[in-house]
Amino acid sequence: MDNKKKQGRYERIFKQLSDLMVKSTDPSARMSSIAAVLHHKMEGFFWTGFYLLTPDNRLVVRTYQGPVACMELAKNTGVCWAGINSQKTQVVPDVHQFPGHIACDSRSKSEIVVPVKDQTGKVIGVLDVDSDKLATFDEVDAEGLEKIVALIYS
Repeated sequence: MDNKKKQGRYERIFKQLSDLMVKSTDPSARMSSIAAVLHHKMEGFFWTGFYLLTPDNRLVVRTYQGPVACMELAKNTGVCWAGINSQKTQVVPDVHQFPGHIACDSRSKSEIVVPVKDQTGKVIGVLDVDSDKLATFDEVDAEGLEKIVALIYS
């Protein structure tokens, strides 16, 4: 999908999710809706979900769509932890080239991770999206997903 079409799709999804968010202020409910809508509306989203930090600083899977996930991610390893530690979106065109990549499903080929920040700005987890195709994600995805993730605590 070309970037203009992809950007338009993100804008429509943002509008749809914004309308849904007024129905509940609960962050878990909002994450569930975000994962479901993104997974079913965006091309190439093979696995779509959230990993959240626990009080004892473990990164554990929460709501998601797609194949069975890794339940907990080894500390400071992989793309999700890179997003947590840097507090920045990670775009990985080829996960096999990413040092320490955690393969929850061997079909995963590219990935994007967007930090989730609570109302105080503290990173509490990540939105993680995998694709079974190389180089699925780019800056258009990063921008669109960052805007959508901001809805969780808006």
